[in-house]
Amino acid sequence: MKPYVILIGSASGIGKSTVAAELAKSLNIKHLIETDFIREVVRGIIGNDYAPALHSSSYNAYKTLRNQRNYETYDELISAGFEEHASFVLPAIEKVITRAIKDHDDLIIEGVHLIPGMVNLDKFKDNASIHFFILSSDEESHKNRFVKRAMEIRRGGKQLDYFKENRIIHDYLIKQADKNNVKVIKSKDTDTTVQKMLSEINESCEVINLRNTVDELYDVAKIIIKNNNGTIKCITYPIKGFKEPLIRKINVSEVKEYEKFIENLNKDKNKKRDLENLYNLTEYRKTKICAINKETIDKIKTELDEKGYLYKEI
Repeated sequence: MKPYVILIGSASGIGKSTVAAELAKSLNIKHLIETDFIREVVRGIIGNDYAPALHSSSYNAYKTLRNQRNYETYDELISAGFEEHASFVLPAIEKVITRAIKDHDDLIIEGVHLIPGMVNLDKFKDNASIHFFILSSDEESHKNRFVKRAMEIRRGGKQLDYFKENRIIHDYLIKQADKNNVKVIKSKDTDTTVQKMLSEINESCEVINLRNTVDELYDVAKIIIKNNNGTIKCITYPIKGFKEPLIRKINVSEVKEYEKFIENLNKDKNKKRDLENLYNLTEYRKTKICAINKETIDKIKTELDEKGYLYKEI
């Protein structure tokens, strides 16, 4: 088997260190490295005169940039400083990954420096099972984590002073993840977040046939996503009279994503009517669902069947 290489990135204060530690326990992975430690090693090699951004923090590295006036917005300035800061750490991170693969060791790396699109993972895919996650959080929860950290362990006060900059980095990482097909996971409680990751890593999947109505969509999503931490990957519509089915890839693992879809659907009567017409052209919808293991898939199917949503071909 290929060794695991799991990367967990996020802005400061999202909870990635706690999540990474729990994920390491779940997968029995002994090598867990923070990019902050790698950064300290690199700082010992590259001096402040040559790389002032490296010797700053991720959220205030923008202050070291030359020609700051060239950036049109404050967000662009913060993101550019963050990129400059991380660029000195990323080559060392890739060296660590190379060594782990050479020794056939499973590895988890977590840290703010893991920027989708800037970490070259393509060269490792043939020799390792690569999984890259970016954690996200709503603004209120993010701020509360900083406050709690500052009160409990007297750490995080400085990051709280730069909260606006940390949120800009947070949003930048989400955008980069979307551009580079990196999985974004909403950081809720630790157990739920780890379960979401394990579902992606282990990814036991099955295509099931559903026959729910449009008005029952939320109830279906609640069973799959909310109750069982599953993911809806793809929906196929075998339309009567057509040789080729209509296929829609969605990859939804967050209830709020689905709630937003349902809310928009209910607001737009024309869109809802169009979807209802599509449903009328199909006896059932083939739906690919994924979860942490086969047992959870079976549990989802049982709950859907009890509600009458599962279509069984004769």
